[in-house]
Amino acid sequence: MRIVFLGAPGAGKGTQTRRISENHRVPGISTGDLLRAAIREGTELGGQARTYMDRGQLVPDDLMIGLIRERIAQPDCRRGFVLDGFPRTLEQARVLDEMLAEAGHPLQVAIDFLVPTEELIRRLSGRRVCRQCGASFHLISAPSRVAGVCDHCGGPLYQRDDDNVETVSRRLEVHNRQTRPIAEYYRQRGLLQEVDGSRSIEEIQAQLEQILLVAGAQ
Repeated sequence: MRIVFLGAPGAGKGTQTRRISENHRVPGISTGDLLRAAIREGTELGGQARTYMDRGQLVPDDLMIGLIRERIAQPDCRRGFVLDGFPRTLEQARVLDEMLAEAGHPLQVAIDFLVPTEELIRRLSGRRVCRQCGASFHLISAPSRVAGVCDHCGGPLYQRDDDNVETVSRRLEVHNRQTRPIAEYYRQRGLLQEVDGSRSIEEIQAQLEQILLVAGAQ
């Protein structure tokens, strides 16, 4: 299983990445999680990436490509992986194709999560994330049982710096300008599938499983 999840921030890629990862026992690789871990650990990459993330801008290609190249070379990716948040530029998409071709395991499908802009802003500005386990909640649609406390591990919930309304709007502008062309890239290669990210989590998951079955990615 070698699949890419495309879509704007807040489109639901992370939730479905976790579900597919658990159901098929392959790693779900979120570049956002990898970058935030690097920032927390104070690595050189984390310091470089933070200046871009705090401004709602994309991290440069060379930083992201190096990060992904290291990650997919690890033993747990031999059976496959789900990429969430990569590629985000055409250059990243092309280099990913080259990396996978060299390994003899080409990408099987790219799935684009489509959600209206107004809904994305509502989702992201209300999102709260656990500092300990990274679980996501939403103040309106999926609140934690106890305000400010994670249901899973009891850790504190917080609003990420890049989830305030102003930064969210900038992130979506960047996405539309730089990331949307990737969908057309995969469409031309016959790899693109689209899902309605406005539907329920269960409905989306069922559609994803059908897509993976048809693509031979199970």
